[in-house]
Amino acid sequence: MLNLSQSLRNPRLLWLLLSAFVTVALWQIPFGNFLLYPFTILATWFHEMGHGLTAIALGGQLSKLSIFSNGSGLAHIRGPIAFGSLGSALVSAGGLMGAPIAGSILLISARERKMARRALFVLGMLLIISTLIWVRTLIGFLILLFLGSVIVYLALETVVWLQTVVVQFLGIQACVSSYRQLDYLFSNNAIIGGQTMLSDTGNISKMLILPHWFWGTLLAILTFLILIESLQFACKPSTK
Repeated sequence: MLNLSQSLRNPRLLWLLLSAFVTVALWQIPFGNFLLYPFTILATWFHEMGHGLTAIALGGQLSKLSIFSNGSGLAHIRGPIAFGSLGSALVSAGGLMGAPIAGSILLISARERKMARRALFVLGMLLIISTLIWVRTLIGFLILLFLGSVIVYLALETVVWLQTVVVQFLGIQACVSSYRQLDYLFSNNAIIGGQTMLSDTGNISKMLILPHWFWGTLLAILTFLILIESLQFACKPSTK
């Protein structure tokens, strides 16, 4: 596991840890939300795509993504989901865990220069393609298309060190996106698009019996462990 003395000896690791801490801290205050607004929309994209891709993997269909101006979002899922209640719970967990998993892939890819560039290009193209196919709200469409275009440009036209820094930063954003609204993890209901509905942990609780706060705690711990292990691996000296 990481420790303080190790982080102080590794400038790269310290930068990543500080990025994670500052991002989570800023998301908890109104002014910070304003500063991070494009990344708030990006965090919502990670979350909703996690739901959508999990549903597709379980036999369902993703019809569209709604990403609202307040940073909330909704993945519209159609069709039967495999494994019944367990499958439904997995789709709910996919939003909360899909983003940290994607973030860990980005962080690990930053170890190698070629991989960092490829990861940046793939992420940018996924943003563009998924936005054109699924996003049907204006604010989400414009911001995600812009971010995707910028990321592709950075992958193709900028120097390697900048590409590596951007991949690391975006990886951190994805890993900590589940902490954007800490109260959401521990709420049974949420207001999304002006409507009150079950939160992700609320739906998991409904499907798997145990209380929503139990699942919120478990997923928060798993997200933290993924972040820590990804940072450990990403900051090991490259073999190339």
